[in-house]
Amino acid sequence: MRTKKQPRAVLNHYSTWKYLVLVVTCVILALSAMPSWFGEKPAIEIKLRQQNTHLDTPFKINSLLTGQGVETTSITVENHVAQLVFDNEAEQTDARNVLGKWVGKEDTMSYSYTSVAPQWLQTMGFTPIKLGLDLRGGVQFLLNVDVDQAVSEQRDAVIDEIKQQLRDERVFGVSVRPESHTAISVTAKDKQGEIAVRKFVNATYPEWQAKGEGNALLIAMKAQPYTEFETLTMQQNLKIMRQRIEELGITEAMVQRQGSTGIRIELPGVQDPSLAKRVIGATASLAFHEVSTSSNPISTLRIKDEQGQFVTLVKKPVLTGEHIVNARVGFDQMKRPEVDISLDHAGGKKMSDFSSTHIGKPMATVYREYGVNARGETERSEKVISVATIQSQLGSQFRITGSGNLEEAQQLALLLRAGSLTAPVTIVEERTIGASLGAENIQNGFAALALGMGLTLTFMALWYRRLGWVANVALILNMSCLLGLIALVPGAVLTLPGIAGLVLTVGMAVDTNVLIFERIRDKLAEGRSFAQAIDQGFNSAVATILDANITTMITAVILYAIGNGPIQGFALTLGLGLLTSMFTGIFASRAIINLVWGRDTRREVRV
Repeated sequence: MRTKKQPRAVLNHYSTWKYLVLVVTCVILALSAMPSWFGEKPAIEIKLRQQNTHLDTPFKINSLLTGQGVETTSITVENHVAQLVFDNEAEQTDARNVLGKWVGKEDTMSYSYTSVAPQWLQTMGFTPIKLGLDLRGGVQFLLNVDVDQAVSEQRDAVIDEIKQQLRDERVFGVSVRPESHTAISVTAKDKQGEIAVRKFVNATYPEWQAKGEGNALLIAMKAQPYTEFETLTMQQNLKIMRQRIEELGITEAMVQRQGSTGIRIELPGVQDPSLAKRVIGATASLAFHEVSTSSNPISTLRIKDEQGQFVTLVKKPVLTGEHIVNARVGFDQMKRPEVDISLDHAGGKKMSDFSSTHIGKPMATVYREYGVNARGETERSEKVISVATIQSQLGSQFRITGSGNLEEAQQLALLLRAGSLTAPVTIVEERTIGASLGAENIQNGFAALALGMGLTLTFMALWYRRLGWVANVALILNMSCLLGLIALVPGAVLTLPGIAGLVLTVGMAVDTNVLIFERIRDKLAEGRSFAQAIDQGFNSAVATILDANITTMITAVILYAIGNGPIQGFALTLGLGLLTSMFTGIFASRAIINLVWGRDTRREVRV
């Protein structure tokens, strides 16, 4: 009985779908990399929220700019959105100063960079790689968040509540005073006072703990609630900072936490940091207080108004700035600037309930901000910017006056829209990097990359001959795929250390091919056919390549997780470079060899 002959397995052969996946992947990543080669130019975008007859056509905009000697590359106005493109950042800044006088209060103007790649690439959704501060130029701020000051304010609120509770229970002879920013000292004349304070704190403030014996108590914030408070405070400040920068119209900013109480802000492309500094460093907020006729210092406070006169207010505010959801500049009947405020549902209900029972009584608007005194300490300043009589029941929308001139009113509205910081911040470092220095960094970085690639391509072509040319094709594919992948990853930013990562990727990509080609040489020395040497050489090298790249990938992940700024830029290109190196070095190289001469056992190929 004759047995059926089994078909022989074909060496060095990919299925059609594998070749298709390789080609499609390389084409998509190459298209993604192309806009980066065309580059970007500075631009201004103006969204016309109302009919603006000064900026509604390219001709009118161009007339305003040319009249002031400002040149543009292109001006387009579509669907009430005007976009202006410039050759450099200086022209962008000059144009912003000119157009700022003609932008309406409902219009928004933002400045960024726009791609100059062909329209068909932009239509497909491909964008250039975002450049970091060291490559594009701009401003960097390092802020310190005074969490202790925020805790001190919470401590003061607890002290006020304890005193109020003791008055309500008619318990006297108890001294309550601050001991530190996280502790309160309580001294009672008798046991009744000590018991009343301990009972109230345990029931009302579980995050605070009362310790001590006898008539002396120390009320301190627990360690875990303090850590949670610090974390939440930093998260809220980061969120508000991002909102403020969005209000400024800066689209490529980076805001991240640095250390336990630091915030790092990078504003690429911003050459005039004055406005950003005023907004980022400000901690303005509003509070609405009932005007008091009492002189009791425990339940009232005295704050000066614009004329320097003291106004007595009820200490507990009716409403604070955290309920403000929108603020816009308007004008009253006398053409004086005012701020139109919109509240959230909870804030609207509080204001409605209070105003309905206080019609005909005055209510004061208090403006509060933090600053640093001569000793470097954070201190709060307050002033009453308006005192108005409540004429009728208020709701979620109302207006305030007395905010100063138009520019001051606009800045106040911007800060209120972006939110009130939960803790005061101070700018501890400011660095400005010129655009020319960024261009020089790009030129030097990519010159180093080109030199490294040139030397590597020459070495591989001379040392490995025909297989060396395969490695060179794979290396070029690798750089194309890596640049395309960086452009596709959301939030990825290329920095100067990131370019160093690109140069390092060249070496890692060649290492993959060197390992494979040396294994092929070993198999040929053992007497294998060329087809068998290719098959076994690739198979035996894959495990070694994976081991080496996985350990390096772990390092890249750790660097990205604990690093910031330039370190993250390096870790990002390093990690993505590992992925593209394995993809092109193992799969693309094998596909090329398979197609050219991988299955031809008769041809001699020197390796």
